[in-house]
Amino acid sequence: MGPHPAVAAIRLAVRRVLHDVLTHHSAQDRHEPPLVLVACSGGADSMALASALAFEAPKLGVRAGGVTIDHGLQEGSDLRAAEVALRLRALRLDPVEIVAVTVGREGGPEAAARDARYAALDALAERHGAAAVLLGHTRDDQAETVLLGLARGSGTRSLSGMAATSGTGGRYRRPFLDVDRQTARKACLIQALPVWDDPHNSDPAYTRSRLRHEGLPALEKALGKGVVEALARTAQLSRDDADALDAWAADAEGTVLDDTGSLDVAALYALPPAVRRRVLRRAVIGAGSPAGSLFARHIEEVDRLITAWRGQGAINLPGRVGVRRQGGRLVIRQG
Repeated sequence: MGPHPAVAAIRLAVRRVLHDVLTHHSAQDRHEPPLVLVACSGGADSMALASALAFEAPKLGVRAGGVTIDHGLQEGSDLRAAEVALRLRALRLDPVEIVAVTVGREGGPEAAARDARYAALDALAERHGAAAVLLGHTRDDQAETVLLGLARGSGTRSLSGMAATSGTGGRYRRPFLDVDRQTARKACLIQALPVWDDPHNSDPAYTRSRLRHEGLPALEKALGKGVVEALARTAQLSRDDADALDAWAADAEGTVLDDTGSLDVAALYALPPAVRRRVLRRAVIGAGSPAGSLFARHIEEVDRLITAWRGQGAINLPGRVGVRRQGGRLVIRQG
């Protein structure tokens, strides 16, 4: 008799990712099996992911380890991290590390915690030479991300949600983007895996928490079941469109840039708006504006220097980047 369907689903999702990691690793280093780490908070999603990695990795000749991040945002968080590490070691993952981070304030508490977490994971992956870091984001998380992007009005890229593969060299892998949260929780229950429910996940002070417990249930009540699946499909379709437009913008950038790094206004005006705004975004990020602080409204202001020129002054952007129109050129400078 095979495993419970929930357990089978999470193992299959991880197996597919490990096969892909092995394919790419074999082309680079045939002498040592790749190391795959799982980032685990102790919640149902990441514990299900850790258990599936522990089960599948040895069968494929992959080394499997784990990491838990102590954000220090709750009393006793260090003890909680130590408990999670014990659970990962009980799954026979090795190495297992606890990384304590300091969470800043820039961008709000959720964004600051995310930035600190990814910086720590990047450093750990580099230190261990990990081929991949698995993240436990589910289809439900993807649906929430799409709705948050829609609410911010940040365009197609924001609606594309989280990528199945992201980070430097495709480091981050999200095997569960086609797996719903309930399946992951059921897999933990079937395997008697202890899980920890982070109180922040139900704290209405956090936007994502309100969306999870109030927004999505209200949408499902109004529109019927299937909202989460539809939003996840929207993410994939939007990602395909955004990837194509980004590639077009990368090609177009070379046709509008001059030797000084300024942009030709007439050449920009001739581009389709979706491509032009991407070229502008690439240019201001290249000049030093942080991508995470750059919103659609910023790019729209810059775009008006091209499409609605009335002699307006320079546009000031995050990162002390200024954009001004000078004759038939857009000049982008930091400082």
